[in-house]
Amino acid sequence: MKILVLGGTVFLGRHVVESALARGHSVTLFNRGRQNPNLFPKVEKLRGDRDGDLSALSGTRFDAVIDTSTYTPGQACTIAKILDRRIEHYTFISSISAYAGFPARRSYDETAPLAEGNDGYGPLKARSEEALEAAFRGRVTHLRPGLIVGPHDPTDRFTYWPRRIAQGGEVLAPGRPERPIQFIDARDLADWCVRLSEGQRTGYFNAVGPKSLLTMQQFLEACRSAVGCNSRLNWVSDEELIAAGAEAWTELPLWIPENDEESGGLFLGDNQKAIATGLTYRPILDTIKETLEWDVQEGAPPDAPIRVTPISRQREASILAGRHSRSWQMRPSER
Repeated sequence: MKILVLGGTVFLGRHVVESALARGHSVTLFNRGRQNPNLFPKVEKLRGDRDGDLSALSGTRFDAVIDTSTYTPGQACTIAKILDRRIEHYTFISSISAYAGFPARRSYDETAPLAEGNDGYGPLKARSEEALEAAFRGRVTHLRPGLIVGPHDPTDRFTYWPRRIAQGGEVLAPGRPERPIQFIDARDLADWCVRLSEGQRTGYFNAVGPKSLLTMQQFLEACRSAVGCNSRLNWVSDEELIAAGAEAWTELPLWIPENDEESGGLFLGDNQKAIATGLTYRPILDTIKETLEWDVQEGAPPDAPIRVTPISRQREASILAGRHSRSWQMRPSER
């Protein structure tokens, strides 16, 4: 197959390229050439801008497109216009953020209501889905990932945890130990993208996982096992973290208060449709070990535009110290 990858040099896109090449496909990249321009020296590279010059795509033909970089319906309409009928299949990396919300303790599947309007990341992803489906009707796979993790992740939303566990000492573990979390290794998502393109599979799919819900405790214990460290987990409840002013998702990655009526159910995505079409998951220990190895050897650039700022060791210690102080002030019967 001749595959056009929109993006392809940062995170998920580079894994898509590696997977497609490993499976014997011919790959062409279209991007601005600003990030990691020397990657994949033997791959054809077309330069342009999704919000500007698309002339490099004029007259080109591809069997499939894998789009990791469209964020607005305007971009979707522009790319659809220039590619027109010259492609057979289109895989669009959307997001679970396209849904209207994630009510507390409620699972959701692909039929959940989409976000309305044209303001913000989630609504724009939803409108992009609609634009692409209208342009390439019956030829589009819409994938809605949750948190994508693994080597080359520029966000620090997952990498923080194996790195912090490896540092040892007392670790602030957020929320209820048994609360479920979900993430997907970028390499598993990339392999699935390529296989969906090969089979020209269409429809809408939650790209979340793993198959059986993982708890935060299981994840952090897996981090301890992977790094061989004797760090101590100190579990701090949602209520205590909220009182301390902790910022969900960014300051404490993978933590969202379970009773939050807008986002409390974020990690309860139904992935059965995806599994039925061949999505598989590698062992969590592999993801943790290989992400930490990459972080130690290379890591994300400190100025990555979508990188979060996790809790500092000083603030973590402050919250834990306050918790210890409150615990000692309680009567024995209240502890």
